[in-house]
Amino acid sequence: MQWYFVAALLTVLTSSQGILTTLSQYNGRYLYDYATIPFLAEAFKLLVSGLLLWRECKVSSSTRMTTEWKSVRLYPIPSIIYLIHNNVQFATLTYVDTSTYQIMGNLKIVTTGILFRVFLKRKLSNLQWMAIVLLAFGTTTSQVKGCGEASCESMFAAPIQGYMLGVLSACLSALAGVYTEFLMKKNDDSLYWQNVQLYTFGVLFNMARLSLDDFSGGFEKGPWWQRLFSGYSITTWLVVLNLGSTGLLVSWLMKYADNIIKVYSTSMAMLLTMVLSIYLFNFKPTLQLFLGIIICMMSLHMYFAPANMLVDLPLVKPAPESLKEVSIERR
Repeated sequence: MQWYFVAALLTVLTSSQGILTTLSQYNGRYLYDYATIPFLAEAFKLLVSGLLLWRECKVSSSTRMTTEWKSVRLYPIPSIIYLIHNNVQFATLTYVDTSTYQIMGNLKIVTTGILFRVFLKRKLSNLQWMAIVLLAFGTTTSQVKGCGEASCESMFAAPIQGYMLGVLSACLSALAGVYTEFLMKKNDDSLYWQNVQLYTFGVLFNMARLSLDDFSGGFEKGPWWQRLFSGYSITTWLVVLNLGSTGLLVSWLMKYADNIIKVYSTSMAMLLTMVLSIYLFNFKPTLQLFLGIIICMMSLHMYFAPANMLVDLPLVKPAPESLKEVSIERR
């Protein structure tokens, strides 16, 4: 399977996440406990990965699975990073408004490139660095609202703690992605075996979070497993299926492609969501949205196109053939 096909599919699925989540509401509110969605998505990914691993083991006897504890113990770390990231997100939103938070979230595009270079030792050309920065500018431009829609001063009115937490959130998001790529590529283990380890810890951490929420709420609504499917509709199940499928595609990209391709997929998905919202939710398109789309398309072309398509490289003339030495005998 080619990486660009997986990236395109990831873009489509990611763009439909927000739309499906909105459609799963009833009169503007959720009839289900939305905290159960990540748990079921992790369980779905674990089930699919387990079945694919079982099938791979039956077909091939050379399936590689490292079971040493020093390797397995590395797999809870992404779940821990995401858990900290989620808490930082909530803390950030106590200092800044939603629009400012979304704009600051684009910092993860640049931080991913930096951590990609520092930790994975992957060298990017100057043109690729320019493309990544351009992508961040493009996504930010598409999210900026006009002064008639929101106060222009709100973006700069937040306390310094909000901006510091926003930067920390971007760094944690990038770190989780880069570390996951490191895990997937550190050995030749089966992708499905690596997924089983990742999603097993993902399920456990989500169970712990649901239990902690119940405990902090005094079990007012009862234990989480009793209301697990309460209020679920077909659209809600589509949200779970979408979230789980997206995670599986991301793990494939982490194994066989890289984080930058994932960043481009999710950024393009955000723009696609905004375009689809024009038709589905009567979202009013803005000049900033169209400018952002143009900038992001330029960034996409700049990053993936061959260098000779972007810059007129000087033609190198072939070196003249060396003259053959001819020896003349003197008589």
